Order: sequence, then structure tokens, then C-alpha cells
Amino acid sequence: MKRCGWAEKSDLYRAYHDREWGVPSHDDRLLFEFLCLEGAQAGLSWETILNKRENYRRAFDRFDPAKISKYGAGKFAALMANAGIVRNRAKIEATIGNAQAYLALRKEFGTFERYLWAFVDGKPIQNRFKALSDIPSETPAAAAMSKDLKKRGFRFVGPTVCYAFMQATGMVNDHLTGCFRWKEVKGLQK
Repeated sequence: MKRCGWAEKSDLYRAYHDREWGVPSHDDRLLFEFLCLEGAQAGLSWETILNKRENYRRAFDRFDPAKISKYGAGKFAALMANAGIVRNRAKIEATIGNAQAYLALRKEFGTFERYLWAFVDGKPIQNRFKALSDIPSETPAAAAMSKDLKKRGFRFVGPTVCYAFMQATGMVNDHLTGCFRWKEVKGLQK
């Protein structure tokens, strides 16, 4: 079974690649989780975040924005002491602030999904890359998403983070054309 080359690094990567990466997501909570995790990953390996994902889910109340938005000093201190997550002050503060920005955004758009998927006109972009070196680290759509999210108060959402988010949540299909998942994911639409 041929996979994208990056997925062969570990069993964890293979499972993530085979079951989750690139599958179009329209679930607001999962979209928020991925945006937070992609921001937490900035400057680190995605494997580090995947290894800590369940710890993140427990630490951040399963990525419930309503709960996270109310975190105070006590919860912040507990998060900074939690060895199960990346204990970076700016990233933890960003997750809390992003939950607050998320709630404001949902009031305006009704759903996070509606807002995010507008950056790809509501349907996944089907790329046809043959080699990992062909895949860009950012695109105009990711740059537009980043700019708008920042304008709305989100942090750790640069164009590269936004493009990785778009790949993870299936807004773009960046499985290589030789990968068994490319055709499967291509068949998944809204």
C-alpha cells in the first residue's frame, strides 16, 4: 500500500494519514481543535502534537470553546504545569483567546464551518501533486484565511499554520496522486 512519504515515519503517522488527514471536516468542535493543535505545533513536529493530542483534549475540555473562553488564572497555571501538553505561555494564551474569538465569529456566521469553508468556496480543492516537494507551505487561500482570522483576534494562525490546517481538515486534498488515499479522499465531498 503506497502512502505519502511523510506518513511512513511512524505507526502514529500512518494511522493519522490513513484515517484522518485530508478527510473533509464540517464539525465545528473538530475544526476548532485542529486550529488549536496546528497553532501549538508551530515550530515543533506534528508528531509531538499527535503524541500529546489526548492530553490536549483532556487539558482543554475536549476543545469546548465556551469552557476554554472562561479560563482564569487558576486554570492557566494548571495548564502551564501540565507536562502532557506543550507548556508555552504564548500558545496557551492563544488557545484561550482563540476560543473567545471563535465564539464571536460564530455569532456572526452561525457556524465556524461556514466561515472556514468559504475560503475554498465550500468544497475541497483537489490537488494533483506527485512529490512532497511539489506541495506548497502556504497558498493565497491560506494567506487570506490567516489575515482574516488575525483581524478577528485569532493568534498562531499564520499562512503556513492555516495551510496545514486546511490539509488536515480536508479543505485541500494534498495526498500525493500515487498514494492510496488520494482517490479515496477525492471521493469525499461536502
